[in-house]
Amino acid sequence: MPNKKLWYFIFTMPLFLVFLIVVLVPFLIGIYYSFIEWGGIEGTPKVFVGFDNYTALLQDERFLASSWNTIKFTIFALVSVNLLGLVFALLVTSGFKTSNLVRTLLFMPNLIGGLILGYIWRFIFTDGGNQIGLLTGLDNIFFNWLIDPNYALIALVVVFTWQMAGYTMVIYIAGIQGISDEVMEAAKVDGANIWHRMTKIVFPLLMPSFTICLFLTLSGAFKIYDVNLSLTNGGPIHHTELFAMNVFNEIFGYGNYGLGQAKAILFFIIIAVVTITQVIITKRREVQM
Repeated sequence: MPNKKLWYFIFTMPLFLVFLIVVLVPFLIGIYYSFIEWGGIEGTPKVFVGFDNYTALLQDERFLASSWNTIKFTIFALVSVNLLGLVFALLVTSGFKTSNLVRTLLFMPNLIGGLILGYIWRFIFTDGGNQIGLLTGLDNIFFNWLIDPNYALIALVVVFTWQMAGYTMVIYIAGIQGISDEVMEAAKVDGANIWHRMTKIVFPLLMPSFTICLFLTLSGAFKIYDVNLSLTNGGPIHHTELFAMNVFNEIFGYGNYGLGQAKAILFFIIIAVVTITQVIITKRREVQM
C-alpha cells in the first residue's frame, strides 16, 4: 500500500504542477489585476481601484454589445451544431456501405486549426459568394456576408457549425451504438413507429451524449476567438466582436489590463454558471439502462 501511494504521488505530481503553474496561478494573478488600474508597462504604477473596473465594464457599451453578440451566437451554434451532429450520427449508423468514409470526411473539419478555417471560409464568403450570386442571379442571397451586419454573425455560426458538427457526431455515434438492439427490436414488435422509437427510446437513452455535446458546444461557443479573428476580426463595425475578442482587445489593444481582467473574470463566471447549470439539468434527465 505505501508503494502504491508513492507511485500515485510520483505520477500525479507533474500534472498537478503543470495545472498549478499554467492554470491556477495565472487565474489568481488575474483576479488581483482586476482590482487595479494599470497600462501594462513595466515601471508604471499599479493603482488599486477596488470594484471600479467591474462597475466600469457594466457601462461599457461595446462590451455589452459583444456580450449580446456572444449570447446570440451561442444560441444559434448550440442548436445548429447539435442538430447537425445528431443527423450525421443517425445517417452514418444507418448501415450504408460507405459510412466509415463519410464519418472520416465529416470529422475532418475539426482537425483544421481555427485560424486556417476562418481564412478558408473568408475566401469562400467573399469570392465564392459573389461568383455564385452572379452566376445564379440570386445576389440577394449569395453575396459577401462578411460585410453585412445582419449576415456576418450567421457566417460565423456556419463556420463554427461546420467545424464542430463532426466532433459532436462522433459522441452521438458512441451513444447510438450503446443502445441495445433488443430494446429497438422489442419496440418494433410492439408496433412503435420510427417517430416513437426516436422520441421515446433513442433520445432519452442519448441524454449522456447530449450532456457532453451541449457542454462542449456551450463552452466552445462562449470561448471562440481564433475563427472570430480570422473570419471577421469583429467586423463589420464590431457587429461580430464576441466576448473573448473584446477582452483581448481591451487588454492588448487598449492597454487596460485591469478592466480587461475584470471582463475576463466576469467571462469565466458566466461560462461556469451556464455550463454547470446545463450539466445539472441534462444529468437529471439521463436514463440508466
